[in-house]
Amino acid sequence: MIYKNPNKYFHTYEIDDVTLKKMQKKMLDMLLYFKDFCDQHGLLFYLSGGGAIGAVREHGFIPWDDDVDCMMPRPDYERFKELWEKYGDKERYVYCRSDRTVNYHHCSSSLRDPNTTFICTYNKNLDICHGISLEFGPLDATPDSKILQYIQILNGYIFALFNFQRLPNNRGKIARIATNIIYKLIPSKKIKDNIWINAEKEKMKFSWNDCRYVKELWGKTSFYNFPKEWFDHAVYFDFEGYKMPLPAGYHEYLTLIFGNYMQRPPESERVAKHELLYVDMDHPYTDYKGIYYFPEKSSGKERKGKN
Repeated sequence: MIYKNPNKYFHTYEIDDVTLKKMQKKMLDMLLYFKDFCDQHGLLFYLSGGGAIGAVREHGFIPWDDDVDCMMPRPDYERFKELWEKYGDKERYVYCRSDRTVNYHHCSSSLRDPNTTFICTYNKNLDICHGISLEFGPLDATPDSKILQYIQILNGYIFALFNFQRLPNNRGKIARIATNIIYKLIPSKKIKDNIWINAEKEKMKFSWNDCRYVKELWGKTSFYNFPKEWFDHAVYFDFEGYKMPLPAGYHEYLTLIFGNYMQRPPESERVAKHELLYVDMDHPYTDYKGIYYFPEKSSGKERKGKN
């Protein structure tokens, strides 16, 4: 299998079918651990995006998919971080979420397997865990007021822009130029961090219990208001032989975002979209330090982040 993308900014990386199957097996192991951890501590989560479509349409991974994503109500998302510090299996997986110490150039959180290698181009200068990951992001309560909704969306975009701190490879040339100008106008990492940390606080300040609608404020769906009852509880689908949760309103949610999600896309669109530099499911990422990531000549700012 070859990872291809019509966007010229994406790095092309070749992965054979055997490696892809190994990747999906690793991700399934992580998903099962994640589910057990959430069940044990009463945390609500759902498969999202391609993982949700795979559960409904394929009863498992979409055959060409190289990741699995989940989402959680904001209260559960924040509790996960606290509970992981106390009860997480830190020898087995690494919990990753950007803070002032290290920026993973990603708006959501992840668990990563340190015994594997999955190096993305935008993190190649960072001394972090470059293992294959299970990513999960928050659903935020949104207010009824249209004005407050637009302010919340604006804070969501500000958060994403300054949390990513990298040029958007899949948003087109104009977005890259505009983003580059903004980053040059605000070169200080400390100021960038202050901006995104404040924006995150602002966008998550509304009460989950009191809201009627919720949003995904870390992606292209920021303008969608989802009725909260779609996410009040989970329904379960077979996923690679195991029962996995989807939101109660999964059909409405997936239809709103993807349209006819039960129909496979054209052959030309059956590709993964990660910006990959190197993948190895049989060896830890640390074997490739100084080779595929964290080179000796990487910048001082990037080299500060360690895990």
